[in-house]
Amino acid sequence: MDIETRLHTDHADELRLWLRMLTCTQLIERNIRSALREKFDTTLPRFDLMAQLERAPEGLKMNELSRRLMVTGGNITGITDQLVNEGLVERMSVEGDRRAYLVRLTPEGRASFKAMAHEHETWITQAFNGLTDKDMAQLHKLLGSVKDSAVAMNLMTDVSE
Repeated sequence: MDIETRLHTDHADELRLWLRMLTCTQLIERNIRSALREKFDTTLPRFDLMAQLERAPEGLKMNELSRRLMVTGGNITGITDQLVNEGLVERMSVEGDRRAYLVRLTPEGRASFKAMAHEHETWITQAFNGLTDKDMAQLHKLLGSVKDSAVAMNLMTDVSE
């Protein structure tokens, strides 16, 4: 039973819509996690870390990876250690900063990520198979409005604190 099915018709439409979006996100993410595990014997956090490194060919410092992925440095260190041991990423010292390390994909890691990213795009596309191009454009526009409202709400919260 997903969280959306617990609602009643007397709940606010906004709450019902929020839980529908959350349920869709969770279902798609569960499918992605399962497919990554089955097809590539990897996890979504590993995929996400490699995706960040793919976008920064020169590499990223560990603290920047942590910030971009919104997880603790300890999480990044554990995943990075695994990927280093598998030869998919390399860790290098940062000149002038003995405490910092730069992490980047190895050629093998780049090839591995490219294969995963291709499949990932296919899985995401399949998740939206039920929508026409017009439906997707409309949904994208509507979610943009939701995003704008959420950003404005956040700005109001920041000002009041």
